[in-house]
Amino acid sequence: MDGSDLLPDPTPGPGVGMGWAECLRREIVGCRRCPRLVRWREKVAKDKRAAYAGETYWGKAVPGWGDPQARIVVVGLAPGAHGANRTGRMFTGDESGKWLYRALWRAGLANQKESLGRNDGLKLRNVWVTAAVKCAPPDNRPSPGERDTCGIFLEREMRGLSGAKVYLALGGFGFDAVVRFFGLRPKPKFSHGSVVPVQGGRWLLGSYHVSQQNTFTGRLTERMLDEVMREAKERAGLSQARG
Repeated sequence: MDGSDLLPDPTPGPGVGMGWAECLRREIVGCRRCPRLVRWREKVAKDKRAAYAGETYWGKAVPGWGDPQARIVVVGLAPGAHGANRTGRMFTGDESGKWLYRALWRAGLANQKESLGRNDGLKLRNVWVTAAVKCAPPDNRPSPGERDTCGIFLEREMRGLSGAKVYLALGGFGFDAVVRFFGLRPKPKFSHGSVVPVQGGRWLLGSYHVSQQNTFTGRLTERMLDEVMREAKERAGLSQARG
């Protein structure tokens, strides 16, 4: 993949006449290209966690979402088995999502701090939230083949988000996905707070993932996440004022 040209894919296809985001969303939701991931996401949706036994799980691939004119793109690893795989929206329904959307709200990039489900009224401003892999993987570990198969969707997503100035990667997996998209050489090393220039006056920022493994242990604090958000806003040319 080469991210030097971030124009949307002009090739006609299913859903011609729809906006690129809606067309891509439909394709992602209908995708069954990775048998292992399909089996896992559907098994989780059937077996459920006891706390959500009365709910109907989404159980499909989860598309990115947010402001199609976003200047900041947040890239994670994959949907959580009982979070986005349950609710159908990235980083929604689990502790990781609570951390992320609270931080976006504090930064003035979301209209509310709660993220409960697709119809909870949450709206994002100048931000798009996605993941390198669109299906919940067993043990939160997609295979290289699954990563590459799903990379086609991420590539189209990144090209569609042609106004983006900052790519905020949550964790090394998302960081490496952005590095592959732009073909960065030599390959930059992921670290929390890393800032990597990308062609066209764009930037790749790194942050520890908002997983419980990091937030419950104190490896990632809300203050650390807020600092990364401030850096992202500054480099994206966004004002600090909430609005």
